[in-house]
Amino acid sequence: MLGGNVLWFRHGLRLHDNPALLNALEDKTAPFFPIFIFDGETAGTKLVGYNRMRYLLEALDDLDNQFQKYGGRLILLKGKPNVVFKRLWEEFGIRRLCYEQDCEPVWRERDDLVKETCREVGVSCLEHVSHTLWAPDSVISANGGIPPLTYQMFLHTVATIGDPPRPAGGVDFCDVKFGTLPECFYQEFTVFDKVPKPEELGIFLENEDIRMIRWVGGETAALKQMQQRLSVEYETFCKGSYLPTHGNPDLLGPPISLSPALRFGCLSVRKFYWSVQDLYRQVHQGQMSSTHFITGQLIWREYFYTMSVNNPNYGQMAGNPICLDIPWKEPEGDELERWKAGMTGFPFVDAAMRQLRTEGWVHHAVRNTVASFLTRGALWLSWEHGLQHFLKYLLDADW
Repeated sequence: MLGGNVLWFRHGLRLHDNPALLNALEDKTAPFFPIFIFDGETAGTKLVGYNRMRYLLEALDDLDNQFQKYGGRLILLKGKPNVVFKRLWEEFGIRRLCYEQDCEPVWRERDDLVKETCREVGVSCLEHVSHTLWAPDSVISANGGIPPLTYQMFLHTVATIGDPPRPAGGVDFCDVKFGTLPECFYQEFTVFDKVPKPEELGIFLENEDIRMIRWVGGETAALKQMQQRLSVEYETFCKGSYLPTHGNPDLLGPPISLSPALRFGCLSVRKFYWSVQDLYRQVHQGQMSSTHFITGQLIWREYFYTMSVNNPNYGQMAGNPICLDIPWKEPEGDELERWKAGMTGFPFVDAAMRQLRTEGWVHHAVRNTVASFLTRGALWLSWEHGLQHFLKYLLDADW
């Protein structure tokens, strides 16, 4: 047996600020296996439309291209993660499996199966927190064992913990020996020699109306986009504003939101957080505003992650302890389908729903509008209908 260390990509599709990657490369005497497994669930692929899948595949292609510069490849295959890792142990005697934490409970069964398999065969299973600013379990512990249920309580709790960690250091690929799969894996699993297209995975374009705005997946594009965004924020901070800009006056120009890149982990939330903080400090000569003013949207993201981690029913009304039990009506006729298709007869709502299907993104204020129209605003249909639609089509949809 040759040994080997595995980096299991799920979210966290990047090389920068990747503690799991650094951990996997500590021992360079053993082969390194970077791997992504299409298991029908990982990275939100259980319910996924064309734009979301294309964004994911572009992110994987970007990783593969980066590994090729160092003489390796990103391993891509279909299968059950616990089965794949056991076979890697049987063939190579892998010693260590490293991955970034997916904190939501929907991933727990998958991860528990992998952890149990690793215990059975003696593989070290090492989970690292880097998809969130703080470890959600630490926030809950600091709040007395329950998640903070108001935003102000969350701010108070994380203030007692202190600043989130700064991004992890860079990666040195010098002397890294990339592992390759033996021929038997091609017989047991579907192994891809290159990143597949959505159509090869059975996902086809529903809307041919692809517009000028084009979201590009991957770490390379995300880092470039962040630098462009920071140059805009620099001007904003110089003018004395605490609030980062939220909109782009060029309606047909390139997208500026970093939410899809954060959702897939192409951009580290800690890198973005500290880049904004440090930029503000630079402009104002060391003076710091309250964290929640200039990085408020990232803190809101953290707040909702923390509320969800111990609530497996967070995405539904039944059995959800923090959700009101509302007697929604059942859809009548085609009203739900007309809402999804942008054919309600209300121009603003319809424009938003069509943009969602075409581009995979709409502004957060517009999301509130169409969600309210579906629920208490007009149709009185359950928010769960909207959740399923958003999960399929929104590039940045998080459970």
